[in-house]
Amino acid sequence: MKYALVTGGSRGIGKAICLQLAKDTEYHILINYKTNKEAALETLNAIEALGGKATLLPFDVTNYAAVKTALNEWKIVNENSVIEVLVNNAGITKDNLFLWLSPNDWSQVINTSVNGFYNVTHNLIQEMLLNKFGRIINMVSVSGLKGTPGQTNYSAAKGAIIAATKALAQEVAKKKITVNAVAPGFIRTDMTSALDEKELKKSIPAHRFGAPEEVAHLVSFLASEKASYITGETISINGGIY
Repeated sequence: MKYALVTGGSRGIGKAICLQLAKDTEYHILINYKTNKEAALETLNAIEALGGKATLLPFDVTNYAAVKTALNEWKIVNENSVIEVLVNNAGITKDNLFLWLSPNDWSQVINTSVNGFYNVTHNLIQEMLLNKFGRIINMVSVSGLKGTPGQTNYSAAKGAIIAATKALAQEVAKKKITVNAVAPGFIRTDMTSALDEKELKKSIPAHRFGAPEEVAHLVSFLASEKASYITGETISINGGIY
């Protein structure tokens, strides 16, 4: 059995990615979440309603030991199975001007995105190398490319993942493993619900926020065989913000 793991897969862009992968591929979807089991179950039910297969896999991406334990236990129960696709989607924002960013606001955002990427990918990369196949897709942001005022912590975290994507892609390309990043702009989710959409639309050439499904289609393509010669790339999906 072949699996696709989506971290932070219970809501927003993560949920849309889980659903799209279930529609487009034969993968059994592993829905990772930290605390919101209710939302994760909603995602699982939506996948099953489509005729797909899904399992909940809770762990905190910031805790290396917890990630290792969860994945090892999963492997014991599913010994002939392989996780071929990893979508590093878990991320949080703690926005503030840099002057007022607390050490906790800084470290939580860095821990979730940067250490989360390391903790999950590091526990799966060996098996991908042995199997000579893998798709690693890192969810980043326009903030990591151009920087966003009030998001120095988030911009730093996503910028780091963009650089890591380029480096890791070169290390594993020979083994038919691709590593790419997807950089959304303003997408209509819980994370952006507090933003002034009417005002912000003026700064977007497409003059609208994106939908999570639009991002999910791109991720699904990168997870497919069709994208086997694309690696080390950061693909923007932002309605033309540059």
